[in-house]
Amino acid sequence: MVSEDLVDVVMVGAGIMSATLATLLHELQPEMTFRVFERLEDVALESSKAANNAGTGHAANCELNYTPEKKDGTVDIGKALAINSAFETSLQLWSYLVEKSALAEPGNFLTQVPHQSMVWGEANTRFLKARHAQLSAHPMFHDMQFSEDPKQLTEWMPLTMEGRELDTPLAATHVPRGTDVDFGRLTRLLFQGLKAHANFDLRLRHEVRDLEREPDGTWRVRAMDLAAGHMSEVRARFVFLGAGGAALTLLRKSRIVEGKGYGGFPVSGQWLMCTNPEVIHRHHSKVYGKPSLGAPPMSVPHLDTRHIDGEQALLFGPFAGFTTKYLKTGSYLDMIRAIGPGNIWPMMAAGWHNLDLTRYLIGQVLQSPEQRLAELRKFVPTARLEDWKLEIAGQRVQIIKGDPKLGGKLEFGTEVVAAADGSLAALLGASPGASTAATTMVYLILRCFSEQAQTAVWQARLQKMVPSFGHDLTKEFDLLRRVRQRSDTVLGLA
Repeated sequence: MVSEDLVDVVMVGAGIMSATLATLLHELQPEMTFRVFERLEDVALESSKAANNAGTGHAANCELNYTPEKKDGTVDIGKALAINSAFETSLQLWSYLVEKSALAEPGNFLTQVPHQSMVWGEANTRFLKARHAQLSAHPMFHDMQFSEDPKQLTEWMPLTMEGRELDTPLAATHVPRGTDVDFGRLTRLLFQGLKAHANFDLRLRHEVRDLEREPDGTWRVRAMDLAAGHMSEVRARFVFLGAGGAALTLLRKSRIVEGKGYGGFPVSGQWLMCTNPEVIHRHHSKVYGKPSLGAPPMSVPHLDTRHIDGEQALLFGPFAGFTTKYLKTGSYLDMIRAIGPGNIWPMMAAGWHNLDLTRYLIGQVLQSPEQRLAELRKFVPTARLEDWKLEIAGQRVQIIKGDPKLGGKLEFGTEVVAAADGSLAALLGASPGASTAATTMVYLILRCFSEQAQTAVWQARLQKMVPSFGHDLTKEFDLLRRVRQRSDTVLGLA
């Protein structure tokens, strides 16, 4: 075994979260040393790969699951405001990096694509109208438009309206300032900039097998060089577990008290991807609908214009599925290996309380091509099966936590689990994920680098990267206007 020296930061997984955290830390302290381990042959090949994730710049413009309807008929917009604010943080960080030439021109990874919601039926139309009324009254969503007029809807989404029967109420909202983000390409660009620095070391085809805390508080990380076939060791002052679903397994191996009781429920996904260029170039927006009863949040159906590695694409889905893998390129034993004395009861209890979800996911896996086409035709009435092919999407591992009443509960979201001394942190969960990377990683820095983060130097640098740092964009509307104006100008969203 090869033993190596001490570094400041070890990161496990080379996706958008690790790239964002490394970029922030490098800007805060340029002399910081990094070692990044990625078990695949390149960065951003799992959840950050464009075809594996939703790609939408999640800003709650069109995702109806972020605005649940309450019993009194009003709509709860609290989560929508928080997610919109988080995405504005990402836009600010990218603007800063573009301005200082640390990131390529924004057209390489970001495209302006309108965000739309579409519903049918009287009850859903009432809901969307109420949602629009509440959101558009807030400055964050002031440009959201609503219509029930078929002519207006045809102008917004011609492919979706073509051949549609108009015998049922139909409504939609439209936000011109939507985005499509190729997070795979963005991740590659961020790592490309980081690799130019001598104190940054990216090791591909290296799989972290174990880690343990040393008496001096550092972490000893053991990784297998999959190409050479030998193990190496490195000590780190801080470890970030950003390896998607595999982060849970490594969190258990860390044995930190804060990680006790966590489990994971894997949810896979599938897309219908259009293969007909004529159809692809007739649709230029993201149209989100309402999820089916029992569907998990990441399975909200949408007809999605994407820009993947510079090429326009059209996807529909995602269709959910179930597998015991924690990574798309993982093992069917992943879920079993993640079970131990500390989480077996929460895992079993959460499974018992979510049998309907399990049945739903299995039903999705067993769908026939004709059944998927029927779902697609709700968004593209003229769709033909020969114009679409089925593609496997990325793997998501939803958080399972202990619960005093239920024994264990399933949560849909993302969560940072950190050691009390801030020396290790793991990112668990999924949606909205990549779009909120900047906000999530700033939170992680404040939690795990608390002393440095309170210094005048770090505070000033955080403020420079993210001008809204320390402020609340959901309440400070003049600041919201200023940061949006800057982001729109720098990133080409004006």
